[in-house]
Amino acid sequence: MDSRIKRNLRQTVLPLLAAVIWGTGFSAQSAGADHVGPFTFTALRGLVAFVALLAVDGAAARMVPGRKSIFHLTAGEKRALLRGAGACGVMLTLASNMQQLGIAGTSAGKAGFITAMYIVIVPLFGLFCGRRPSALLWGSVSIAVAGLYFLCMTEGFAISPGDGAVLLCAVLFSGHILTIDHFSRNLDGIQMSCIQFLVVALLSGVGMVLFERPSLTAVAACAGPVLYAGLLSSAVGYTLQILAQKGANPTVVSLLLSLESVFAALGGAVLLGETMSRREITGCLLMLAAVTLAQLPAAAPGRQKTP
Repeated sequence: MDSRIKRNLRQTVLPLLAAVIWGTGFSAQSAGADHVGPFTFTALRGLVAFVALLAVDGAAARMVPGRKSIFHLTAGEKRALLRGAGACGVMLTLASNMQQLGIAGTSAGKAGFITAMYIVIVPLFGLFCGRRPSALLWGSVSIAVAGLYFLCMTEGFAISPGDGAVLLCAVLFSGHILTIDHFSRNLDGIQMSCIQFLVVALLSGVGMVLFERPSLTAVAACAGPVLYAGLLSSAVGYTLQILAQKGANPTVVSLLLSLESVFAALGGAVLLGETMSRREITGCLLMLAAVTLAQLPAAAPGRQKTP
């Protein structure tokens, strides 16, 4: 298969898979918030993801000829990995904890809509980095925002403290996407994600000890949500995001990732028997139209060339 086709498939299919995982796993975070605080939940899911990815990295090193595990990298390679993955881990720690805090103070629909505003913030931040998205790409972003509004906003838009926390979370997730864009080109995706979640677990663990100190009973009560969020939403979902962003336009990837809202609604309809309203169906169709437009060649001028 042509390398360009492989690259395009990677940059399209992987973020779609991540969106499916995140969309169907949003309820795990809500369930976890019923038992433990944001620092505790984020620390636990980060620890689960780190252990899982460390095992995957070791297995990959044994199975793939010439591939080195984290423990066998040179000193220079370790420094580069710690620098890039550490920066991503700090951004993800701040974003995840702010999201978990906001979820407890607002509705799921508003949280989903406001969080996904990274599809607007990413190209705005990109302007300061010399990226100029095409007019078609800006049009795709605008259509996606309208789709998210119809899909997520089923009640009035009164601003609450929880909404402010989720808005800050959207800004931080935008920073996380752009940080990955900066560092991922020269780093192994699995190793980068692994160290990223080690940083998340350590920093959130400090917050847990200082501000929350949960009981063992509370931790046991949210074991299921923690495992789902740690193994699937974190270890698999965020690793797919890193792999997808190698050489990709971060605005296009963010549009694909924002389909998590669509998959959340579809998952509720298929798995839970929930009925989708005309408003929600309209939102889904607008989101799909926006993503389709973003894949057209005319939307591609801002894309990076893969080394």
